[in-house]
Amino acid sequence: MPAASSYNETAVRTRIFLVLTFLAPALAGASVLKIRVDAPIHPVTSEYVLKALEKADRESADLVVLTLNTPGGLDSSMRQIIEGIVNAATPVAAFVGPSGARSASAGFFIALACDVFAMAPGTSTGAAHPVGISLTGQAMDKTMEEKVVNDAAATIRTLAEARGRNVRLAEDAVRKSLSYTEREALDGGLIDLVAGSEEELIDRLEGRAVKRFDGSSRTLALRGKPVVPLPMTLRQRILLTIANPNLAYILLMIGLLGLYFEFSHPGAILPGVLGGISLLLAVFAFQILPINYVGLGLILLAVVLFVLEVKVQSFGMLAAGGIAAMIIGSLMLVKSPIPELRPALHVILPVAIGVSLIVAFLLTLVVRAHARRPFTGREGMIGEIGTARTDLAPAGKVFVHGELWEAEGETPIRAGEKVKVIQVLGGLKIKVGKV
Repeated sequence: MPAASSYNETAVRTRIFLVLTFLAPALAGASVLKIRVDAPIHPVTSEYVLKALEKADRESADLVVLTLNTPGGLDSSMRQIIEGIVNAATPVAAFVGPSGARSASAGFFIALACDVFAMAPGTSTGAAHPVGISLTGQAMDKTMEEKVVNDAAATIRTLAEARGRNVRLAEDAVRKSLSYTEREALDGGLIDLVAGSEEELIDRLEGRAVKRFDGSSRTLALRGKPVVPLPMTLRQRILLTIANPNLAYILLMIGLLGLYFEFSHPGAILPGVLGGISLLLAVFAFQILPINYVGLGLILLAVVLFVLEVKVQSFGMLAAGGIAAMIIGSLMLVKSPIPELRPALHVILPVAIGVSLIVAFLLTLVVRAHARRPFTGREGMIGEIGTARTDLAPAGKVFVHGELWEAEGETPIRAGEKVKVIQVLGGLKIKVGKV
C-alpha cells in the first residue's frame, strides 16, 4: 500500500507540473504580440493587422509590435489600419526592420499613427506623396490631385500632432516626397528610438510612458512577459499569394485561354473548369489592384479577334491584331505608382506572347480542319478516282471507291478510261468526268 500511495502522489505531481507548464503564459498575465507586414498595403494585410489588434484587445495584451517592410499601398486599406491603431486599447509599436527595410508611402502613415515609432539601422521611411489614380487607371487632373494631396497632408498633420512628433517633417514627406534615414528621423523628432531588433525594442520600452492618441499616458511593463508571434492564417497567406500582381496576370491569361479552348472545342470540360477557376481568382486579385480598364478591354478585344479569325478569311490579319492587342493591353493592365503592385515586364511579355502563340496555333488547327476535304458521306465521294466499266454515252457504270456505281458522264467516256467523281446525284448514281 505505501508503494501504491507513493506512485499516485508522483503521478499527481507530474500532472500538476504539466498543467502549470502549459498554462504558464496565461498565468504570467498579459503578453506582447508580434505581427509582421512584409508586403504592399492592401485589403489582405489590412485584415491581418486589424484581426491582430482585436486579438490583443480581447486578451488584454501589454503591447503589439508591428514590424513593417512595405513600399506602401492603397489609401483605403491604409486608413482602415490607422483607424484600428488609434482606437485600439492596446498600445502599438511600429518597427521598421530589419536593416535594409523601408516603410514608405502608406507605411509611413501607419508607422506615424502608432504609439511608438522605431527604426532599425540602415532603414528608411517617408516618400508619402499620394499619386492619384482614377477608376480607369489614368492620372487625375491637377485640381483633383491637389485635393488628394491636401487631404493626405491634413491626415499626416493630425497624426503627428497627436503623437507629439515633428509636424513639419511629416508634412514634407507628403508634399515634397521626402524620405528619411533612421538617423535623420530620430534627430528630426519623427521617431522615438533606433533599435537593432524587435527584442531590443521590447527591452528598451520597459518602463517607458507612451502617449496614447486620446492624450492619456500609459507606462509599459514588459519585463518577463511572454512574446507571442502572430503569423498570418493559412487563408490570409493564400489570399496574399493570389494578390501578387504577377500571379494575378498569369491567372487571367490561363482563364481566358481555358475558356477560349472550351468554346472552340466544346466538351473538353477540363480547360473550361480550370479557366473558370483561374478567371475568378484573377477577378479577386483585381479588386485589390488598380486596374486600367482600357488595358483589360484590349485583352478582351484580342480574344474576340482570335475568335473572328476562325469565322472570317482575313489571311491572318485578325490574328495579328489580336496578338498586338494582347501585348499592349497586358502592358497597360495595371497602373500603379508602386512597382510591387504592377506585373513585371519580364512576366508580361513572355506570358502574353506565349498565350498569343498558343491561340494562333489552335486557330491554325481549326482552319485546317475546316479546309480539309471530307472522307466520309456524300461529300467524301467528291474527287474520288475510278474506272469506267462500260461506255458512258452519256450513262453507264463505273467502279469507284470499291463499289460499282451508275454514272453519268460530262462527255462520252469509253470503257477502261479513268474517271473522277464530280457530283453525287442521289441514290447510287454519280456524275463523273474524264481524267
